[in-house]
Amino acid sequence: MDDALDRLAGEVYAAEPSCGPVRLIAVDGHAGSGKSTFTGRFAAALAARAPGGTEPPVGVLHLDDLASHEAYFDWTGRLLDQVIEPLSRGVSAHYEPYDWNTRRFTAPRALPPSPVILIEGVGAGRAALRPRLARLLWMERAPEESWPRGRDRDGIGLSAFWDSWSVAETGHFLADPSRPHADTLIRECHEGYRVLPGPSATA
Repeated sequence: MDDALDRLAGEVYAAEPSCGPVRLIAVDGHAGSGKSTFTGRFAAALAARAPGGTEPPVGVLHLDDLASHEAYFDWTGRLLDQVIEPLSRGVSAHYEPYDWNTRRFTAPRALPPSPVILIEGVGAGRAALRPRLARLLWMERAPEESWPRGRDRDGIGLSAFWDSWSVAETGHFLADPSRPHADTLIRECHEGYRVLPGPSATA
């Protein structure tokens, strides 16, 4: 296990719950910055350190399930109503994931009030969500490096999507920046990650 992620997992469990019984952890950053891969590895680190008898110890919500072709960032209302409100009461949330192939929202998916829930995606640290967060993590990779990685990953067939997305993402972070409020910066290394204090922690 990555020692840096193990230490970060310990810090998360030491934090007070921020949304009912849940510690909500945002993983934000530019598209293509490595958020999904990091979130998967961090979820495993959290599960390994979970107190005995906790089931499930960690939940993950990908914001790609709330966004859509018509509204890349206009998902705040659905997140608050379908996810945050029930979790704040200690009951399971039920949200309708978006299918990017069929272009429609699908049957509701349950998200139990686990001790830790990772919310991963561009805009996870937006102002409307920050009061409910126990921690805001920012993937420290600039857009000029992140976006080409995303384009290479998705292939030429999604070039038009990326042209549209890069404009929308730039506008979002200009209006509602996350990085200045990040508690922690995550920098991907050749092997593993470096965990650094964020602008919020060092202000």
